[in-house]
Amino acid sequence: MTSPADAVESWRLDDQHAIAALVAGRHGDPFSVLGPHASPAGTVLRVLHPHAETAEAIDPESGRTLTKLLRRHARGFFEGLLSKHKSPPRYRLRFSRGDDVWEEEDAYRFPSTFGDLDRHLLGEGRHLRLYEKLGAHPMTCDGMAGTRFAVWAPNASRVSVIGNFNVWDGRHHPMRFHPGIGVWEIFVPGVGRGEVYKFEIIGAHGEILPAKADPLAFKCEVPPATASVVDGLPAHAWEDEGWMKERSARNDRDAPISIYEVHLGSWRRRDDGAYLTYDDLADQLVPYVKDLGFTHIECMPVSEHPFSGSWGYQPIGLYAPTSRFGDPDGFARFVNRCHKEKLGVIIDWVPAHFPSDAHGLVNFDGTALYEHADPRKGFHRDWNTLIYNFGRREVANFLTANALFWLDQYHVDALRVDAVASMLYLDYSRQPGDWEPNIHGGNENLEAIAFLRDTNIALFSHHSGATSAAEESTAFPGVSRPVYAGGLGFGFKWNMGWMHDTLDYIGRDPIHRRHHHDQITFGLHYAFSENFILPLSHDEVVYGKGSLIGRMPGDRWQKFANLRAYLAFMWTHPGKKLLFMGGEFAQEREWNHDWQLDWHHLDDALHCGVCDLLRDLNAIYVNHKALHELDCESDGFEWIDASNPDLSVFIYLRKGTGNAPPVLVACNFTPVVREDYRIGLPRTGRWREILNSDQSQYGGSGVTNGSVNAVEEPWHGRPASASLRLPPLGVVVLSWDQ
Repeated sequence: MTSPADAVESWRLDDQHAIAALVAGRHGDPFSVLGPHASPAGTVLRVLHPHAETAEAIDPESGRTLTKLLRRHARGFFEGLLSKHKSPPRYRLRFSRGDDVWEEEDAYRFPSTFGDLDRHLLGEGRHLRLYEKLGAHPMTCDGMAGTRFAVWAPNASRVSVIGNFNVWDGRHHPMRFHPGIGVWEIFVPGVGRGEVYKFEIIGAHGEILPAKADPLAFKCEVPPATASVVDGLPAHAWEDEGWMKERSARNDRDAPISIYEVHLGSWRRRDDGAYLTYDDLADQLVPYVKDLGFTHIECMPVSEHPFSGSWGYQPIGLYAPTSRFGDPDGFARFVNRCHKEKLGVIIDWVPAHFPSDAHGLVNFDGTALYEHADPRKGFHRDWNTLIYNFGRREVANFLTANALFWLDQYHVDALRVDAVASMLYLDYSRQPGDWEPNIHGGNENLEAIAFLRDTNIALFSHHSGATSAAEESTAFPGVSRPVYAGGLGFGFKWNMGWMHDTLDYIGRDPIHRRHHHDQITFGLHYAFSENFILPLSHDEVVYGKGSLIGRMPGDRWQKFANLRAYLAFMWTHPGKKLLFMGGEFAQEREWNHDWQLDWHHLDDALHCGVCDLLRDLNAIYVNHKALHELDCESDGFEWIDASNPDLSVFIYLRKGTGNAPPVLVACNFTPVVREDYRIGLPRTGRWREILNSDQSQYGGSGVTNGSVNAVEEPWHGRPASASLRLPPLGVVVLSWDQ
């Protein structure tokens, strides 16, 4: 039996190794020692505060001393009997050092806030609302305001949250470990929004790692600072119910989708060179894009990233809108404004790789946790970045939950997934012997393929009307086909082949184009194999490629005529449209992410003419079903004449469903006017010219048609025909009027 004397002493901790580990900041299970614990004598309280000389527990209401704690170790370990009862009273801690006296709440008196279902889903790696459990969440626990911190680090021997609130000392708040799920958690009372923090992690072999930013931080410091910031999930008061109800129709493959791609940091700057804020962009960018008639804005990556020169394509804070332009609610206000103006919002999403900055995901818990340990699978030589281990269920969960996070928390309408080709192939940009085949001996990355399919299934299942687009540069089959049909499940795919072929064609001197006629026609052989977006993206105006207008041949007038003709060809070609900022007014210099676009160009008539043309192209694209309704169906396109390479003329018909009037397009890619050029047509009657890229208001020569009357004279294998004037380096668009 235990004697009364033994009971009195039974509350004392005799495990000197545990005490030594605690004061050294190396104890892997601090909640088993610290805080209130039942003992035969009652409730014993153990406290660690490395900077205190005395400690006592006090009544939080009256301030009277409940018990003075015995200093068991000179480096701040205290212990005492709090109560003779096993149910501890409410208490608060009071410390002193010299003349300094201060009070704190005890983080170790609060229980875990993880429920059984959360632990189950986290353990299985299928918690699609991962962001509700991991990260930093301001909350109230047992009547006390504070923040719950939680991070996945299964191979760490100790994890602490550090910040100004504990002088960045990892001995203060070592976290509770959940061994079944590999997650560390702690509720720190008194810590609220705006506090900066990181995690101090000790690896499995005792090594202290560089302080890590929170992989699920919802806000980060403005780079080059690297700490995470307590902010919680967005609590924006959304006003976009109308948009969300009609979003499905606006994102569908039969909808007009015309995308303005923008880099938020270099679209426009303030007079002093500073970035525009999210609110500035809502006030300036949104009405500008709306006026031009685009249907969507695509933002290059907005996730936090340490190096501005990566343009966001090497992110570390996947769950945090970059602080360069303001706080997270500012980004929500930007999206809300877009939706109120009937503009969809697409963001570039980068699940393919991440940078090796020490504060990021690399070697996160002392092991290759997020990345593949094998550099043949885990290292991108092209970009000196690390590749996610898509086959690890927790990593795939982290990424899929992030995709859903942007749609759920920020009402984003679509994700454009970057560098998909690099994910699909194990030998992507690798030499023989520098990659490992899959289990079937092939080069397909089966784990990445499964991840992409699962993510698209989750996206379309949980967010009605949202969609996805893949930047995929190979002929991988079924990128934009449903998963149940063997595809990857994307809503759309960027048509990189069309972009390369047609840009090469239009960049040639017209006299040589006759020898490259197939660069215009070849794309129609596969135009309907996927749901394509035609991209003239930022990648086409960097790395010495020059601007779009800079690629055009000829004198200044011809350069602008070529660009106008090319844009008109693109907007009437099957496929959704994407244009990078500056292309709408023919920016002359190559894009520079460190400065704004050259807005002074709009003082020039030829530059303004391209802008006016884009506005009118968007208008006819939206207003004429024949130009968008069957963008992804072969029934929506018909060649009238693609066999005239000597004249570099292309004539085709665009069609919609039902009673939608057909639209005829005639392209003349030479600087020669073609008078009385007879064109076969499917119907007699009046055909009205709804656009001509050579109109004088665009800076053209004014070779136009007005309206033409198609008569019963067979031509080009059609029952009717009409005679047109084909303008030099121009495109004519006609709509059947009766």
